[in-house]
Amino acid sequence: MKEENVHDMPWICDKCQEKLVLRKVKVYYLGGNFDVELMQCPQCNHVFIGEDLALGKMLEVEKGLEDK
Repeated sequence: MKEENVHDMPWICDKCQEKLVLRKVKVYYLGGNFDVELMQCPQCNHVFIGEDLALGKMLEVEKGLEDK
Protein backbone atom coordinates (compact mmCIF):
# COMPACT_ATOMS: atom_id res chain seq x y z
CA MET A 1 0.00 0.00 0.00
CA LYS A 2 1.31 3.43 -0.89
CA GLU A 3 1.94 5.83 2.02
CA GLU A 4 -0.41 8.49 0.59
CA ASN A 5 -3.28 5.97 0.72
CA VAL A 6 -2.64 5.27 4.41
CA HIS A 7 -4.15 8.64 5.36
CA ASP A 8 -7.35 7.95 3.39
CA MET A 9 -8.14 4.70 5.21
CA PRO A 10 -10.17 4.54 8.45
CA TRP A 11 -7.44 3.05 10.63
CA ILE A 12 -8.63 2.02 14.11
CA CYS A 13 -6.47 1.73 17.23
CA ASP A 14 -6.50 -1.91 18.35
CA LYS A 15 -6.13 -0.91 22.01
CA CYS A 16 -8.74 1.89 22.21
CA GLN A 17 -10.93 1.20 19.18
CA GLU A 18 -10.65 4.90 18.28
CA LYS A 19 -10.26 6.15 14.71
CA LEU A 20 -6.68 7.34 14.07
CA VAL A 21 -6.18 10.98 13.09
CA LEU A 22 -3.37 12.63 11.14
CA ARG A 23 -1.14 14.62 13.51
CA LYS A 24 2.34 16.09 13.58
CA VAL A 25 4.42 13.97 15.94
CA LYS A 26 8.03 14.09 17.05
CA VAL A 27 9.93 10.94 16.12
CA TYR A 28 13.21 10.01 17.80
CA TYR A 29 15.19 7.63 15.62
CA LEU A 30 18.86 6.70 15.84
CA GLY A 31 19.69 9.78 17.87
CA GLY A 32 17.86 12.18 15.56
CA ASN A 33 14.63 14.14 16.12
CA PHE A 34 12.16 14.46 13.27
CA ASP A 35 8.75 16.15 13.03
CA VAL A 36 6.52 13.95 10.88
CA GLU A 37 2.80 13.79 10.14
CA LEU A 38 1.57 10.32 11.08
CA MET A 39 -1.68 8.61 11.97
CA GLN A 40 -2.13 8.68 15.77
CA CYS A 41 -4.73 7.48 18.25
CA PRO A 42 -6.37 10.51 19.90
CA GLN A 43 -6.85 8.58 23.15
CA CYS A 44 -3.62 6.64 23.84
CA ASN A 45 -1.34 8.54 21.36
CA HIS A 46 0.05 5.34 19.79
CA VAL A 47 1.32 6.07 16.28
CA PHE A 48 0.85 4.02 13.11
CA ILE A 49 3.98 3.75 10.96
CA GLY A 50 3.10 2.31 7.58
CA GLU A 51 5.23 -0.20 5.71
CA ASP A 52 6.32 2.34 3.07
CA LEU A 53 7.63 4.68 5.75
CA ALA A 54 9.30 1.93 7.79
CA LEU A 55 10.98 0.25 4.83
CA GLY A 56 11.46 3.35 2.68
CA LYS A 57 12.09 6.75 4.21
CA MET A 58 13.21 5.50 7.65
CA LEU A 59 15.60 3.02 6.03
CA GLU A 60 17.10 5.88 4.00
CA VAL A 61 17.54 7.95 7.17
CA GLU A 62 19.09 4.97 8.96
CA LYS A 63 21.60 4.38 6.16
CA GLY A 64 22.43 8.10 6.03
CA LEU A 65 23.08 8.23 9.76
CA GLU A 66 25.18 5.05 9.65
CA ASP A 67 27.40 6.57 6.96
CA LYS A 68 28.28 9.54 9.17
